[in-house]
Amino acid sequence: MSFVLALDVGSTSVKGALYDARARLVPGTLARAPSPVRPVAGGAAEGDPAELVRRVDRVVDRVMAAAGRRAGRVRAVGLDVLSMTFCGVDGEGRPITPLYTYADDRAQPDVAALSRELDAAAVYQRTGCPLHTAYVPARFRWLRRTHPRLVRSARRWLDAGTLIHRRWFGRDVPVSYSVASWSGLLDRRRLGWDAELLAVLGLREDALPPLSDYLQGPRGLGRAYARRWPALAEVPVFLAVGDGAAANVGSGCVDPRRLALTVGTTGALRVVLPGGEPAVAPGLWAYRVGRDETLLGGAFTEGGSVFAWEREVLRVPGPARIEAVLRRLPPDGHGLTVLPFIAGERSPGFSSGARACIAGLSSATTPLQIVQASLEAVSYRFALVARLLRPHLHARHDVVASGGALERSPYWTQLMADVLGEPILVSREEELTSRGTAILAWRALGKWTSLDDVDLKLRRAGEPDPRRAEVYQAAIDRQRRLYAQVIGG
Repeated sequence: MSFVLALDVGSTSVKGALYDARARLVPGTLARAPSPVRPVAGGAAEGDPAELVRRVDRVVDRVMAAAGRRAGRVRAVGLDVLSMTFCGVDGEGRPITPLYTYADDRAQPDVAALSRELDAAAVYQRTGCPLHTAYVPARFRWLRRTHPRLVRSARRWLDAGTLIHRRWFGRDVPVSYSVASWSGLLDRRRLGWDAELLAVLGLREDALPPLSDYLQGPRGLGRAYARRWPALAEVPVFLAVGDGAAANVGSGCVDPRRLALTVGTTGALRVVLPGGEPAVAPGLWAYRVGRDETLLGGAFTEGGSVFAWEREVLRVPGPARIEAVLRRLPPDGHGLTVLPFIAGERSPGFSSGARACIAGLSSATTPLQIVQASLEAVSYRFALVARLLRPHLHARHDVVASGGALERSPYWTQLMADVLGEPILVSREEELTSRGTAILAWRALGKWTSLDDVDLKLRRAGEPDPRRAEVYQAAIDRQRRLYAQVIGG
């Protein structure tokens, strides 16, 4: 029996585990560490890139120790990373800036400036990404404007994945089309860095990594790492893929027959399509899985983070008590309309300056009604993106849910089924993102001929109630009117 080591470097944690050739997690090999990426005052969301790599190293240490004699049967390493990150490095590849992430919203003035300087609609279709603080163009313009000396000092700009490879191999390696497509700098039609954006940003192409499919797997760890992990010294370490792409693959959502719904700290709704150039409707984005597949969808700053913030601020009881109370409350019976943007908005409006709003408060409003209205409001944002994705889905498709927020809340899972008007399926498998990374590694090794050689066992977790669905559709329209009044559009 052979294994791959799958590493999932996310925004909240770093995880690693061995997977067999049927993409089953090997018991006892899962290791994790917290991510060093944290919100910082003033709208920043960044981390120490050197510390991130150190934590990845320690996770690998623990997985390989747990592998024992199985370590010699590890055939490859697969890697997924939180996307839309970058940091500046010196001539030796050492970081000289923080690792900037998608959640950093300090570049709002630069989004406006780029929108004036460029044909925003044309950029959107070329890159698959709107001009927004979540993407590299606005963040790099902000960095050049606010820290010009730092920008001049940097020799190259690397994302989390290429930074890890640079540390392990002691040499520069390409960035995958998957990760590059998340940056907002990739021309998705010619699979090259976007020349117009580079010119406007004053960014040299040779300051960015070369591009390749994730199937490229460098071999030959640097001397120190070869001594540290001798079993991995000569196995391929495949280029990183975006964590969202890996999550889709891990949840079995690899073609238009399945729509992946993820609600963790943040949220996303995504479908994998063959080919690389579908038109991108306003409100969506288009990234890559590999060279020949597109990941079309929308992502949300709001998700479990809204629930966590309200639990802390409103001092509501624990999750079990909340679940019991929420099940007894009528749908949309609180008289509230909520815009749940506690950290700006991504899909579908992409208003990075948007802020949360609760309309309809009265002296009779209870904290749990606010929680209920907020969970409903987050679900409505998913419904708006689902409407945009439906033309790309098969007429008979499944919605497959994952993410800790839904796993911990049967109420929210049922709410999603009612709001979307579709049954919700969930997997019995754990760690779907790293499972997807393992599948991509097995495909790169030629052991899988597709992305679904082994069916994922799913169970129904929520059936839509037509009466509730009708109530929620009216509430969605009410939220859209409030959005137009408060945020515009």
